[in-house]
Amino acid sequence: MTPSRDIGRLIEIMAALRTPQTGCPWDLAQNFASIAPYTVEEAYEVADAIARNDLGDLKEELGDLLLQVVFHARMAEELDAFDFGDVVRGLTEKLIRRHPHVFGDERSQTPQAVEGLWERIKAQEKSTRADRAREGTLAGVPLALPALTRALKLQAKASKVGFDWNDPRAVLRKIREEADEIEAALDGEPANAAMEIGDLLFAAVNLARHLRANPEALLRQTNQKFERRFAAIEHALAEQGKTPQYATLAEMDALWEEAKARE
Repeated sequence: MTPSRDIGRLIEIMAALRTPQTGCPWDLAQNFASIAPYTVEEAYEVADAIARNDLGDLKEELGDLLLQVVFHARMAEELDAFDFGDVVRGLTEKLIRRHPHVFGDERSQTPQAVEGLWERIKAQEKSTRADRAREGTLAGVPLALPALTRALKLQAKASKVGFDWNDPRAVLRKIREEADEIEAALDGEPANAAMEIGDLLFAAVNLARHLRANPEALLRQTNQKFERRFAAIEHALAEQGKTPQYATLAEMDALWEEAKARE
């Protein structure tokens, strides 16, 4: 079997993998639920390749993510629900519908205007659903999203109906209030303090939103910074013939500050 740039060939390969008796036993054993965690993982690996600015890896990870789409579409086709072509048709219809400034008469020219237009069209689409009457303001935010991302989306939805602060400094005051509550809870049950940490994280996400920053991306950057600086500590200790296990906290803290100053 030869490789191909043709999406049709990819669909044929997926069909072959899912063909009973002659297909792959592992692929045949899968269902939507068992594949879903891989779909999420591949999306994160795409984001990781972008963060590392590794375009070669990005090409490979996008292929892995595309495999997830083809896999889910094939399983749906086997249930006579929809197929890959239906996915493509739905996407193209949505893109055309949500970009009237490109494919229609709308003349929104700034990113902010386009974003507002996109949200209005999404709201119109949702209002046509039969189950709209049963939906609340916060409906439609997937439970499976990473917690920081889901918090951001919940806050954005609440903001659209006026449940929001107007000043990021007010959010910062809320963060200080939550930190004080953690400090007070530390004198009691540890579980209560842990619960207050959740409130603090939620408030921090809110501040990031007010600053038009993505908290998931910010935390990813901070993780990378921590890894980079800790690696510098390990390297400096290795030059002294030491490892972190045999260094004092004061030594490592001093090396951390040195790495921070170099950046």
